[in-house]
Amino acid sequence: MTETFTGSFTQQEPIPEEAIEAAMAVLRHGRLHRYNVAPGELGETALLEQEFAAQMGAKYCLAVSSGGYALATALRAVGVQPGDLVLTNAFTLAPVPGAIASVGARPIFVGVTESLTIDLDDLEAKLDQARVLMLSHMRGHLCDMDRLMQMCDAAGVIVIEDCAHTMGAAWRGQLSGRQGAIGCYSCQTYKHVNSGEGGLLITDDEELAAKATMLSGSYMLYERHLAAPGPEVFERIKYTTPNVSGRMDNLRAAILRPQLRDLDRQVRRWNERYDEIAAGLRGTPGLTIVERPEEETYVGSSIQFLLLDWSPERIAEVIRRCAVRGVELKWFGGAEPTGFTSRYDSWRYADSAPMPASDRILAGIMDMRVPLTFSLEDCCLIARIIRSEVGAVYQS
Repeated sequence: MTETFTGSFTQQEPIPEEAIEAAMAVLRHGRLHRYNVAPGELGETALLEQEFAAQMGAKYCLAVSSGGYALATALRAVGVQPGDLVLTNAFTLAPVPGAIASVGARPIFVGVTESLTIDLDDLEAKLDQARVLMLSHMRGHLCDMDRLMQMCDAAGVIVIEDCAHTMGAAWRGQLSGRQGAIGCYSCQTYKHVNSGEGGLLITDDEELAAKATMLSGSYMLYERHLAAPGPEVFERIKYTTPNVSGRMDNLRAAILRPQLRDLDRQVRRWNERYDEIAAGLRGTPGLTIVERPEEETYVGSSIQFLLLDWSPERIAEVIRRCAVRGVELKWFGGAEPTGFTSRYDSWRYADSAPMPASDRILAGIMDMRVPLTFSLEDCCLIARIIRSEVGAVYQS
């Protein structure tokens, strides 16, 4: 009998009971706005910032409304102006070029390798074209961060890290988001902690932290932040930094704090599931597994593999056959963007030129979520289904 999978690729685990109780406490007292606190009270959002800064080993942290807002705020904080050029990955998700466009800047797209990381040779060739790199650790794949930072530091290029898929990941033991000037994280439902929407921004630079806080809409209430610079730093920038309101509220912060305390355990669980699927797919004819470098500590909340040089028709047939058996695959090579699978040439608000080497890789990228609601047995079954259907199409 043909095996099928009956689980959901979009169902997340329930919010932990501790987080539900914390959220109920906020709802009961009604002080949802981050600056609406009782005398002597430390608000949930301020505590979240303090705890996440400590967890990441950063001096400063700001909680905001979304990961995309964190990216745009980071660009504004480092001084990107309308018309400026910003380097970024050709393989990323729409909020990254969207953040660049939101400040009136223009992206310069950098190629992707078969490891699904930014092409460092292509980056090196383009470093003289911009003073900022918005580096997307797309789908959780970390490039050689040592080489990248050496190149960017030598060229005077500021690095903003998009860590939407790498909260808890590391390169040579250094946490993702700690190499660049600013690290930005997402707390959207399909990321590593879940508040529906939400974002976090960390930095060790006091002026960048102060500017980001003012940009987020502090209304001069920056003294209510526990992971921010001293008031003297805000005095230097408070009248010249606009309010582009995008604060996180105390309700979402309350939901997030217990989840962040449990992040390490959750990462281990994701990686158990990822490793089961990768092991089941490895060696499938026509299918290339993206092998992880030893220097990388990854978070396997999704998995990618390549069907390199397959025709669009044969890839579509694999997707169709897997879907019939309950396995949902996303494809970055489709003629039209579907859901989150857009490519650099999909964003017509941004100029781009063909990138043949990257286009070949993008055309073969298959992507699949790995929710923690999957059991290890589910993961083995999913791998068997993919292996079977890829093999059937490959041999046809």
